[in-house]
Amino acid sequence: MRIISKATLEGYAKKHSDARSSLENWVNLIEAGTFGDFSSLKQSIGSVDVAGPSSMYHIFNIKGNDYRLVVAIHYDGQRVYIRDFQKHDVYESEPYKKKIREGRL
Repeated sequence: MRIISKATLEGYAKKHSDARSSLENWVNLIEAGTFGDFSSLKQSIGSVDVAGPSSMYHIFNIKGNDYRLVVAIHYDGQRVYIRDFQKHDVYESEPYKKKIREGRL
């Protein structure tokens, strides 16, 4: 799969240096894979869930349970669009959950 945009991930890694190696591992797993649907992705990366309208976002646990990486995946084009990266407590806040439910990331 192709990640759009890796520069965004690099910015997250600079801001949250403790998550750098976990983000790099995630990149390696995603780029090495060809996933046809959520089920095949979940088999390879168990720490992924879907959220938002029509399950438009894929949520990955990064660095254990410390961070959440929010992406949109287009399986037909094998592209992963980076939407957001937050600490777990921000992701769990009601204002943030509302943004996810409304598809505003």
